[in-house]
Amino acid sequence: MTDTAPPLPPDDLAHRLTEVFDLVGPLYRRAQRKVEQTAPVEGLSVGVRAVLDLLRENGPMTVPQMGRAQALSRQFVQRMVHDAAARHLVEITPNPAHQRSSLIRLTDDGRATITAVLAREHALLRQVDGDLTDAEVTACVRVLTRMLALFDHVDVG
Repeated sequence: MTDTAPPLPPDDLAHRLTEVFDLVGPLYRRAQRKVEQTAPVEGLSVGVRAVLDLLRENGPMTVPQMGRAQALSRQFVQRMVHDAAARHLVEITPNPAHQRSSLIRLTDDGRATITAVLAREHALLRQVDGDLTDAEVTACVRVLTRMLALFDHVDVG
């Protein structure tokens, strides 16, 4: 980036990052509600959607791996995997690397379902107003990544 401004002092940075937190919470909750309102076409909860997207992005994973990746409890992810498996969106297969932790993989129906959900989300996000630049979005991602790293050590259960 070509921003020549000096970094903010820690106290000023903390105040500015509080503004980010004040936006991220409501944004996340509204987006979650929107996904659940529009997902009845597929009948997905936000949790099952997250599992399907993780598997689409990363290939087969174990429940603990998914929990760590999304900062969710293993128990919650397990429930979402069972919900997805009951709908034949994922399959649970033996894990050659770890007998007690099965591999979860997308089925063809699961891949088609998450592809449809992501296409609808993409169409929705195309409607974001404003003249945002790539550099601004890159800066936003950089800030949120740094904030997330601050909480990497937090146990999610």
